[in-house]
Amino acid sequence: MYSKKLFIASDHGGYQLKKRLIRFIENELNLKIEDLGPFANDLDDDYPDYVIPLAHKVVENEARGIVICKNGVGVSMAVNKVKGIRCGIGYNIAVAESMMNDDNTNVLSLASKLSSEEHAMAIVKKWLETEFGEAKRYIRRLQKVAEIEK
Repeated sequence: MYSKKLFIASDHGGYQLKKRLIRFIENELNLKIEDLGPFANDLDDDYPDYVIPLAHKVVENEARGIVICKNGVGVSMAVNKVKGIRCGIGYNIAVAESMMNDDNTNVLSLASKLSSEEHAMAIVKKWLETEFGEAKRYIRRLQKVAEIEK
């Protein structure tokens, strides 16, 4: 199970799921997680205001992060603009495992309106317990992606 720094952020669309995942991660997985907001359910908030600071903290701390909005796409697009971020949308458990094993993702994006809280918790658990597979082909592909960021 992952044991380094872990961050979480959302917008209003992911606010309730974020609160539930924090309880799950802290109480059931016994991991520490830092909530980067929002801290109130404001329908006028904008996800970049919360997830971009998360992306920077993930890179600076060589950590992992979880971002949430209604469909998972907006938050994923935003964090992937930050150099060093490898975010994928965890729309099921198999994808959560594969995106960590094959692509060494450091941010998991979730869609609050497309799955139940239980399914989201299972996705998070699988992603956190999966390590990067480190196959030569995975490393080669990630190096090519990193070259694009230069």
